[in-house]
Amino acid sequence: MTKQIKEYLEHLRLFLEGEHSCEEYTAEVERLRVRIGFFSHERIVHMFIMLAFAIFFLMTFFAALTIGNTGLYVLAALFLVLLVPYIRHYYFLENSVQKMYLIYNEIESLAGGSHER
Repeated sequence: MTKQIKEYLEHLRLFLEGEHSCEEYTAEVERLRVRIGFFSHERIVHMFIMLAFAIFFLMTFFAALTIGNTGLYVLAALFLVLLVPYIRHYYFLENSVQKMYLIYNEIESLAGGSHER
């Protein structure tokens, strides 16, 4: 997913560098609206996964502190090891979708009026 988002953001950057007709801007806005929907869905799914791993980590960590079982400390560490990449990926998804919102607004303004930036 990361590669796909990076490639699409690069496509949008190149699209904005060129000159296009009002119809091309309108078509790109519609494509971008659909892609934002897909990426927003992906972002929400990863938010829930990230939150689940955070809850699992906290539950096992506090259980380990309460019970003092070494196995629970190991399990908490494993959840933490899995949580960190999920946080990084969610951060990337969130920032990418926010960039797409800004690009959407820019292309929409180009589609609706003057083609000057």
